Amino acid sequence: MNIKRLFDITASFTVLVILSPLLLPIIFLLKLTGEREVFYFQERVGKDGQYISVFKFATMLKNSENMGSGIYTSKNDERVLPLGRFLRKTKINELPQILNVLKGDMSVVGPRPLIKRTFDLYSEEVKSEILTLKPGLTGIGSIIFRDEESILAKSDIPLEEFYKRNISPYKGKLEIWYKNNQSFSVDIIMIFLTIWIIIFPSINITNFFLKGLPKSKDI
Repeated sequence: MNIKRLFDITASFTVLVILSPLLLPIIFLLKLTGEREVFYFQERVGKDGQYISVFKFATMLKNSENMGSGIYTSKNDERVLPLGRFLRKTKINELPQILNVLKGDMSVVGPRPLIKRTFDLYSEEVKSEILTLKPGLTGIGSIIFRDEESILAKSDIPLEEFYKRNISPYKGKLEIWYKNNQSFSVDIIMIFLTIWIIIFPSINITNFFLKGLPKSKDI
């Protein structure tokens, strides 16, 4: 067992225990509100191209991928349930992926796992690099695109086209940066930055701690 896997197990189990007083009431509320669904399972691309079933708290209407803007969710999307808005804004909806980390499907830090349709928007070079890593609960893509829904809401072209043209290429560059710079210390910094952007979303300190990040004039 390598250090990263040992850290993943220790950190995810510890967080699960610490956050259980928060997670249990949310499970209870989800059972009583919206469509009374607690978890949403989605197939995403994992390491070596293997598909993994990712855990998330249910935040949207059932079958939402076949409604409105499809797989892309913008700010004030009508498919998002009332409690779901809070869970998505605070990123609490992602916390059940701690179970994926415990299983070994994911790591605490790594490229965000994507559905095949959005993963295939990457170039072949980017895909081959990303597939060598376990996807992460958080990562540089999650930090930079912490408010992706607001970015999509500003688009004056179809969301899928905007994602393909502007977001996907930049995300690919960010994930390659992580691949080339990954270390235990970088992972710790990213965990700190993830907590920071949840508490202080308007104060961006990412470039102070992580040097040489790719830039984008389109985002």
